[in-house]
Amino acid sequence: MMTMTMITRAIRASSSSSSGMWIHALPPLFFSSLSDNNNNNAFHSKSQRFDTLDETLSCFNGMLRMNPPPSIVDFAKLLTSISKTKHYSTVLSLSLQMDSLGIPPNIYTLTILMNSFCHLNRVDFGFSVLAKILKLGHQPNTATFTTLIRGLCVEGKIDDALHLFDKMVRKGFQPNVITYGTLMDGLCKVGNTSAAIRLLRSMEQGNCQPNVVVYTSIIDSLCKDKQLIEALNLFSEMLTKGISPNIVTYNSIIQALCSLCEWKHVRTLLNEMVNSKIMPDVVTFTAMVDALCKEGMIAKAHDVVDTMIGRGVEPDVVIYSALMDGHCLRSEMDEAVKVFDVMVCRGCMPNLFSYNILINGYCKIRRMDKAMLLLEEMCKKGLIPNTVTYSTLIHGLCLVGRLSDAITLFNEMVDSGQIPDLVTYGILLDYLCKNCHLAEAMAMLKAIEGSKVDPNIQIYTIVIDGMCKAGELEAARDIFSNLSSKGLHPNTWTYNIMIHGLCKRGLLDEANKLFMEMDENDCSPNDCTYNIITRGFLQNKETLRGVQLLKEMLARGFSVDVSTTTLLVEMLSDDGLDQSVKQILHNFFK
Repeated sequence: MMTMTMITRAIRASSSSSSGMWIHALPPLFFSSLSDNNNNNAFHSKSQRFDTLDETLSCFNGMLRMNPPPSIVDFAKLLTSISKTKHYSTVLSLSLQMDSLGIPPNIYTLTILMNSFCHLNRVDFGFSVLAKILKLGHQPNTATFTTLIRGLCVEGKIDDALHLFDKMVRKGFQPNVITYGTLMDGLCKVGNTSAAIRLLRSMEQGNCQPNVVVYTSIIDSLCKDKQLIEALNLFSEMLTKGISPNIVTYNSIIQALCSLCEWKHVRTLLNEMVNSKIMPDVVTFTAMVDALCKEGMIAKAHDVVDTMIGRGVEPDVVIYSALMDGHCLRSEMDEAVKVFDVMVCRGCMPNLFSYNILINGYCKIRRMDKAMLLLEEMCKKGLIPNTVTYSTLIHGLCLVGRLSDAITLFNEMVDSGQIPDLVTYGILLDYLCKNCHLAEAMAMLKAIEGSKVDPNIQIYTIVIDGMCKAGELEAARDIFSNLSSKGLHPNTWTYNIMIHGLCKRGLLDEANKLFMEMDENDCSPNDCTYNIITRGFLQNKETLRGVQLLKEMLARGFSVDVSTTTLLVEMLSDDGLDQSVKQILHNFFK
């Protein structure tokens, strides 16, 4: 039997917020019918509705004081009402009170309790409820298993969910459309859309037919996987079967079409929607506005917003932010601010994301005075700057040569409780190295290594680059050689930096060794690699090897860059260059 302690522990460990997933329908409740003159009648009314959680709790406390107490099914009705408002921790707390007062649970109250545990990401306690259901002699039903499957899916335990599904079928329970839909949604969420489609085909072979929710779940996943053709095929199949798409189905496909700039098909689908009496909503318009802004078609994006308002759909902060971002991408900061002002005038309050967009826009055009004023403004309005805010400002300050101010802001960021990420660290490291503050850069690298953030190859590559450019080749070598001990592998950029540093020192054998090991380490050289090492050999009078590399580079489909071309022209124009070397170069150009 699940103890009261277990429930108490779960209440303390869980938050009252929902997981964001849809809730499957709980089994219908059968409420006791008492005579009209019974004092308990108010609690049994099927039309009873509660406007606030406080009203519901007041009703619950009133029920506890009744003698005799109402039927358990009336408690189940109340718990269902609370569960539908997503106050799952409250359901646990009330269940604990009922248990302490000796009010025996039934299959419905236990299923509601199980559902609440699963929504609070405690499917382990959900299985404890199942054990209690069996111990009390109740029979679990399809809804019981569906609840647990959903809980497992939310926690990403998809293999366990599939195992439970198979076990459920083996024991003779028939999965319904909600069970299938829950499992397919879980498969799609972990990126296993192909398995979801196989389950769909298996479902169709049985007595349970898919509905619009099932199809939409898979269509949405296919669209997110950029498998638009497959999504459209499934959409057509759905229509052929007489299943009408809903707004979510249309939005999934429209968003995918917008991301591919298939505007003609977007218009066709919008017309189909309207003809089917399904009106575009804020999600539909957001997809179009965002895609148009990203493509630089800001005027058309404004037209869409005007159409949206004309249809009675009020733009939200996401749409206004997309418009602002569109203007910022074009460095039209005055226009971006106008959109911001219109948003506020229409009663739509800007959020952190809105401010971050404007701050980023000002930083890109190096108007740090405006960007810093926005930081002050958002703080006055009670918005807390996040890591993105600080990283953007730090980068902007570095861009305009205010490195000391950037470091000061970094320290303020840490003092405020914001944790720097690798982007933040990378920005500061890059500019410390560029400004020859290598000691400070190494101190920061040590600090990163000692923090909870694991430095990646990009972080080490920035430092290696700084060391090489400052002529500290030995220090760069040490960092490079220790990468494998940190579980990291050099990328093409890392190799290019080291090869360039070695070539500058005339260490061609070592540079060539690194070059040769790139393919062995599944890190193929690119055009930059070939140009760097070719120039290294030519500049160090190793003309034959340099020309050999030139031929190899062209054979691989790479091009000679400006620096290498300039070097070749200079060599051919050099009267002091040995004629045999010139002849080799002339032969290359024939």
